[in-house]
Amino acid sequence: MPDVNRGNRPLSPFMIGPYYRPQLTSVTSILTRITGNALIVAALMIVWWLLAASTGPEYFAFANGFVTSWFGDLVMFLSVWALWYHTLAGIRHLIWDNAKMLEIDKAEMLGWMVIIGSGVLTVFSVVVLW
Repeated sequence: MPDVNRGNRPLSPFMIGPYYRPQLTSVTSILTRITGNALIVAALMIVWWLLAASTGPEYFAFANGFVTSWFGDLVMFLSVWALWYHTLAGIRHLIWDNAKMLEIDKAEMLGWMVIIGSGVLTVFSVVVLW
């Protein structure tokens, strides 16, 4: 028998916009996955640079020119941020795995702590290590 109540069903959450507002915890969770994959790209760039150093001076000069260019510096800066963000988000998940701070207000506070903490630690790392 066909469903005659189609108009009374709730809408799916895929309809982002006026129908669905992403929560901070879902956005930070998605960003954790993105930063994890971005760290793989940065690690491959560092491995490429090290392999170029062992290959010869001409190829190393090419690879070093790329890594120390403005684009390479940007990738490395964002990698430092991604590393801090991913680390702090991992600590947040360890807290949740112990069934702590699962209330909505505390979970959102942890999300803001991850976002702000990763920014502060990134700036601190770049200033100290530069």
